[in-house]
Amino acid sequence: MDEDADKGPVEEIEDALDEDAYAIDRRTVAAILYAVDVGDREKLIELMEPLHAADIADLLEQINAYDRRRLVELYDKEFDGEILSELDDSVREEVISLLSPEVLSEAVRELDSDDVVDLLEYLEEPQQEQILEALELSDRVAVEQALTYPEESAGRLMQREVVAVPEHWTVGETIDFMRARDDLPDQFYHVILVDPRMKPAGHVALGKLMASPRARPLTEILEPSFRTIPADQDEGDVAYAFNQYHLISAPVVDDNERLVGVITIDDAMIVLDEEHEEDILRLAGVGEDSSLSDSVLSTTQRRFPWLSVNLFTAMIAATVISLFEETISAFVALAVLMPIVASMGGNAGTQTLTVAVRSIATRDLTGANVMRVIRREVLVGLLNGIGFAIVMGTLAAIWSGSMIVGAVLGAAMVINLVVAGFAGTVVPVTLEKLGVDPALASGTFVTTTTDVIGFFAFLGLATLALT
Repeated sequence: MDEDADKGPVEEIEDALDEDAYAIDRRTVAAILYAVDVGDREKLIELMEPLHAADIADLLEQINAYDRRRLVELYDKEFDGEILSELDDSVREEVISLLSPEVLSEAVRELDSDDVVDLLEYLEEPQQEQILEALELSDRVAVEQALTYPEESAGRLMQREVVAVPEHWTVGETIDFMRARDDLPDQFYHVILVDPRMKPAGHVALGKLMASPRARPLTEILEPSFRTIPADQDEGDVAYAFNQYHLISAPVVDDNERLVGVITIDDAMIVLDEEHEEDILRLAGVGEDSSLSDSVLSTTQRRFPWLSVNLFTAMIAATVISLFEETISAFVALAVLMPIVASMGGNAGTQTLTVAVRSIATRDLTGANVMRVIRREVLVGLLNGIGFAIVMGTLAAIWSGSMIVGAVLGAAMVINLVVAGFAGTVVPVTLEKLGVDPALASGTFVTTTTDVIGFFAFLGLATLALT
């Protein structure tokens, strides 16, 4: 007897998630879309119920706009606020427009203030007002205050729901206080100690709080990793501090050092992940907010400018080649071999560039060690160049029947890989010093450098040796 035949839809979905390492497989998506096609709301709810909000967000991002609209409208009142917070920005606005005011209001009320702020940041004013009207007055005031802080700052990232107690309290007083409150955050990691002026004086981990005698003063069990975050600090610096100092949560303070909120590790790691993703997309020249759900037109608009820049740099390389037209005409084998030099240099430069940009982002590459890193990358390029020069020079000599051609190819490869190592480090460091995002502009400069130097070295040496 087939055991799978006895399984219900919930068990099938859970099996699918287990088998596919947390990703929803095609069978699950097909079952959900079929329920949407036939308008079976009960079946849809049954299929969606075991899924995490992040999985539902992934599903909404993967299906087309037509199916997405039908699914959201059929799911209706079951739509959870956590799904909105998990959605990609490009899809979130569309989904919000599909939700009825009642459903949207209920969904938003379930979210912490930082998630509501994240929703509002990228919406048009009518949609912002729609969400704000759904909030209770106290929550709305908190969200509006958070929106007064600069974009991508700690003030936008923080949540206003905090657990703060007087610094002179004991463990017992704190526990009794928390048990008596019905408005504590759903998740928190520390109890913050404040003085009479609401200035944070330290914090206590919940684990240590629960393990301590009731009579013990909170000041005796403070966490040594305590740090405060200015509300106007850039969120990239906040994420770096969490990663660097292994923070779990940190209080946010205003200009007067008074407590205004708290940032937790999940929000900081989201920022860190977004910054890494932006760097990757910028290195490829496809825009920092590109996603698979973008339309053809918007994707084309983002990529066209960088393709135009690449076209211009390719023309520079073509101009260098044109300087050696007579040499190429006399020795046709050079036309076949010269792309090898440029390609190897480009790849080597990209390798070095990627490491350099990543190190700048994590602040591992600084003025104190930049010269050492440059020397290392140049030596790596030299050793790789010599190794590939021996291999490709030998093959080129055999193929062309000319030892001189092989020697020229080998020498050009050594030169270009050394230049690639140098440019792959110096270019992003220089751009960073000039205030230009190295992830955004470095790739074009490095590939242009390796192409121009590669062609010039190969064809120039060939001209000297063969003519």
